[in-house]
Amino acid sequence: MELTRLFKHLMTSHWQIRQCFPPSVLTAIEQAVAASEHRHRGELRVVVEGSLPLGLLLRNVSARARATELFSRLRIWDTAENSGILIYLQLADRRVEILADRGIATKVPQAYWDGLCQDMERAFSQGSFKEGTLDAVAKAGVLLIEHFPAMANGSDNPDELPDRPLIL
Repeated sequence: MELTRLFKHLMTSHWQIRQCFPPSVLTAIEQAVAASEHRHRGELRVVVEGSLPLGLLLRNVSARARATELFSRLRIWDTAENSGILIYLQLADRRVEILADRGIATKVPQAYWDGLCQDMERAFSQGSFKEGTLDAVAKAGVLLIEHFPAMANGSDNPDELPDRPLIL
């Protein structure tokens, strides 16, 4: 365990999350997710975590491993068409991870998601949390529209996951 990482996690508070993602930004993200999901049959889930729980931190769990755990725990894999996407933001390590379920992962290479993560990390380094997140939601939505478009009559498009970002 690297001491600087431990220190960053211990010093990251919910106050810092609220600074980066105040209620108005959370509402904007929620609205963007809802609007996107009306145009496709996929599901987007945004999760923001300030710091890892101490037990995970002591086990040196990476942001990717934590995102994988949350992908499972939040049942993002359990959408009807396996078209769920997790956008995980880990503030203490300044990491972003995007995990796509197998339905979309077979159509979009991981390199695309990695590039989108890098774009978000760049935006976040400039303090543009709202813009970086909204851009990622929009780009993921475009891919879901391409591969899982909404039915013309609007049927068979249940909202399977909450649209509001989850703050941990």
